[in-house]
Amino acid sequence: MDDITPPAPPGGCGPTEWATRRRAVLRDALAVGTATGAYGLSFGALASAAGLSVWQAMVLSALMFTGASQFALIGVLGAGGGPAAAVATAALLGSRNALYGLRLTAILQARGPIRLLAAHLVIDESAAMAVVRTDQRSARLAFWATGASVFSLWNLATLAGALGARSFDDPRVLGLDAAAPAAFIALLAPRLRDRDTRIPAAAAAALALALTPAVPAGVPILAAAALTVLVGLLRPRRGTRS
Repeated sequence: MDDITPPAPPGGCGPTEWATRRRAVLRDALAVGTATGAYGLSFGALASAAGLSVWQAMVLSALMFTGASQFALIGVLGAGGGPAAAVATAALLGSRNALYGLRLTAILQARGPIRLLAAHLVIDESAAMAVVRTDQRSARLAFWATGASVFSLWNLATLAGALGARSFDDPRVLGLDAAAPAAFIALLAPRLRDRDTRIPAAAAAALALALTPAVPAGVPILAAAALTVLVGLLRPRRGTRS
């Protein structure tokens, strides 16, 4: 008798194994979405403290949808910086998503309007969840599930944070304006492990401090970032001199 066992679906596994993988991916996507979305509470509250209305905070979370850029934008605006400096700072931080998109193109193979939706969901979490998968089918599911999970929970948390901050006459009394810089320092500190990273970081910080009294808010951040990129381009990597 001929073998009538159905062929394995794309992804290199049978129905039972795929069901197991699918549950694991969805579970991880929900966990990542819950953890990341919780930061939306901080963003909503900080946006309110920076003077944005609830609907303005919601528009930022829905249309910009990249946490670091959103925090940078409201940080510059809250410090009195102009819209141009705020947008430039946010765009600089968000530019890394374009590099993620290049890596994800071959995995997702999206076309037409779906390609635009995929581009909107390209963030740190969705990209990381996709590229670590060993098969393309799981990678695609991980990207879409993580993107949808983070987007939904981030926007809900933004609304809750903005509304919660509005219950105070002056949200700035909560000290939330210090939360965004503290978060960036917490992200940066683990990377300052050796001389190659500490020296450019110290130089950038010194430049930003020197420029702060003399230029509009937001400009010191752009100058510090430009200096860091320049140092990275000019400084030879270890092992290349030989």
